[in-house]
Amino acid sequence: MTRARRFLKSGFGLVTLACLVLAGWATWSAGVFDGPLARQLRSSPVYAAPGQHVDLAAAERVVGNRRLVIGFLDGGTDLAAACRTLSNAAPDTIAVLLSPKTDDFDHYTCSRFPGAYDANFGKSFVAESKITNGIGGFSKQPLNAVKTIVVNYDQLVLSSTIPDGSRTINPSLPRYLIAIAALAAVIAGAAALYFGARRAAVATEANRIRRVESDDEKATLSSSAAVLAQEIINLDGRYAHAAPRGSFASKYRQLASDYANLLPQLDKDDSRLHTRVEELLTRSRKLTGK
Repeated sequence: MTRARRFLKSGFGLVTLACLVLAGWATWSAGVFDGPLARQLRSSPVYAAPGQHVDLAAAERVVGNRRLVIGFLDGGTDLAAACRTLSNAAPDTIAVLLSPKTDDFDHYTCSRFPGAYDANFGKSFVAESKITNGIGGFSKQPLNAVKTIVVNYDQLVLSSTIPDGSRTINPSLPRYLIAIAALAAVIAGAAALYFGARRAAVATEANRIRRVESDDEKATLSSSAAVLAQEIINLDGRYAHAAPRGSFASKYRQLASDYANLLPQLDKDDSRLHTRVEELLTRSRKLTGK
């Protein structure tokens, strides 16, 4: 839970969430979850369920670009529930859904105009009541039923009961493209974050290994320097009794001087220091006879 909160508070988390919301909206509004009725009426004025013998091409020509959608559904279909599925698929239209009976149609009408059931409730009630007038005798002739509904629609437009104007159909493809682009952005961002984290982890591990190796080298160097210091201390006793101008005294003084010059450099990161300490150790051991 804490990780999720930290992620959502980060810049990348907020961008990811925004992209997912955008992708969800674009996918939903494009109709990916629509049933057959909503999917068809999203881009066409007429729908006919399988088994309903309707000349769709002719019916679509009759309806034209009016703000009207008509659906021929199977008998026994819950028409009210079906009409509710059209709010996103066929906005700014009046929807007429029909299902066959023996000599008539069951029908249900719902207005999808703005404020249809608020400020314009009265107009919606009149439109929904009158638009199916006269279709009862055409249960075996669905194209004539469509023509009758269109005539009623035009009369309702003339009386300003239904808003005039043409239906605007928004294609789904751009919204699918938006959804794909948003998801691609999330995936690309996650991939970049993953590979960036991997590179950072590799670099961190390499730095750690270098630090460990450097620490080991420094520890070895310090240990060798301590041994050298002890060797010089041991030689100091002999130097006190040695002839001042003798070979031993001269070499000892040079060794002690070189060690004194080396001491301030032991904290530096210089690979040559270990070689120099080993060289001084070799000289000190020669003086001690080892």
